[in-house]
Formats: sequence, structure tokens, C-alpha cells
Amino acid sequence: MTDWNRDTVPPAEVPLVGDGVTQGITRAGDTVRRPVRPFTMTVQAFLAHLHAAGFPHAPIPLGIDEQGREVLSFVPGDVPREPLPPGTAGEEVLVELARLIRGLHDAAQGWVPPHDAVWGGIPGAQVTSSTSDGEPLVVGHRDYCPGNVVFREGLPAALIDFDLAKPTSKVDDLANALYYWAPLLHPHDRAPAYVDLDIPRRVGIFADAYGMTAGQRRALVPAATRMVGRFHANMRAAAEVDPAFRRMWDDGVKDRLPRAEAWIRRHGPAITTYLTGTL
Repeated sequence: MTDWNRDTVPPAEVPLVGDGVTQGITRAGDTVRRPVRPFTMTVQAFLAHLHAAGFPHAPIPLGIDEQGREVLSFVPGDVPREPLPPGTAGEEVLVELARLIRGLHDAAQGWVPPHDAVWGGIPGAQVTSSTSDGEPLVVGHRDYCPGNVVFREGLPAALIDFDLAKPTSKVDDLANALYYWAPLLHPHDRAPAYVDLDIPRRVGIFADAYGMTAGQRRALVPAATRMVGRFHANMRAAAEVDPAFRRMWDDGVKDRLPRAEAWIRRHGPAITTYLTGTL
């Protein structure tokens, strides 16, 4: 671990602008500096475990700098922004993302968080410990939005921003990824390149690439339906207490999530049929 307090000439810092939820993030050379939050050291412990377990596709935790900020390695690559560009709609993107998440889950399997672990979350969010795939909880990323997936040569190559990581079920974590990347959204709310895509087929491609079990395939749509409902309730609650979430709510989330809930209830059975091969 680098000691950022000894004989180190601070590199010039450049602000990194993401979704606006976390302020004060900068890049300094090949590192990223972030404000310390209650969950910072728990996430750093998790990231250290992932690298030790052979998963290099995440930031390396580098401790705390002289200003009391979290230090992480900078992960090079391209981060797509919404609306997602056409190049991200290819089926090979789903395949690589599924493989990336499978690698994360395999590395996280069996990790025991510190006894004093603190996990992040959306302000005012419902707390849930779903085990909808019937498996033990595993620490997952839980926020596979476009801004947290780093692309290289047109394909997903790494994950960043583990602020929402916490114990979850694998199928819930997969549902989160599919919400953004299948996507499990009403066509009105999809990027133009995604409007007319065959969503059941795309979910099936993702499931095959991940290696989803029969139980996970049966559990996916119910888990995704509950997840979208939680998204709606959590974002509504967060908008009441946090200005950043209020902006997102007013900018369209308040309409997009009810449409997503209605869409998945209508089209979820077709996804399950495709995944399980039942008629």
C-alpha cells in the first residue's frame, strides 16, 4: 500500500464528473481521490479481497491520503454515458459484462466482511436481504449503471464505483445489470439503439454467458420485478432528503420507474419462458 504522506509530490488534480451523487472526486496522476464515507474502509477491504482472489477488473484500494481522502487506482478506459451509444447495444457487450460479473461473484464467494462492516446505500432506501435464488448471500456491486462500467476496445473490461456494494443474492445482482443493459425498461425510456431489441433473447444471451443455473433463471424475473419496485420507492424517498436524487427524480426518474414496473409485469413472462424453455 502506498504511503501518500511521505516524500510524495502531489500530482495535478482534475475533477471527475459522474452522476453528481458524490461530490469532490478528482484524478491525480494514476490515482483517484474520493471523500471518505462511513462505508469507505469496508469497500476498500472488499476491493483488496477481489484483487487477492484474482479479480483485477476493479480499482485497487490505496488507503487514505494526507488530506484524509480515499485513494484508489485510476481504471483506464471509456465510460459510456446515457443515452447509451449504438456501439454498446451489441450482444457481445452483454456476453462480456456477464463474464465480468461472474468473475466478480466467483472472487467474492466465501469472503467474510469485517465484523464492523458498514455498507452504503441510497438515502432513505428500503433495506432488503433477498435470497431469491436460494443461495447464500455474496457481496455484489449492485449498481451496474453505464457510468460504472469501463469499456476497452468496445467491450466491458472493468467495474468502478463500489459505493452500493453489499451482501446480496447473485440473481438480484444480475437483475440490476440487466435493468440497465438488456434493458428492462419501457421502450420510451431506452436509448434509440435499444428501442427495438429482442429483450428476452438478450436476457438469454446474458444468462448463458454468466452460466446461470436453472434456479436462477426461474428466479430472475420475480427478482427483477421486486427490484424495480424498490428502485421506485427508494428513489422517491431519496428525492425527499437529497438534492442530487431530487434532480434525478425531477429529470425523469419519477416517470421512468413506473413505466418500467408496468413493462416488466407485462413482458416478464416472455422473458421467463425464453430463459427456462417452458411454453
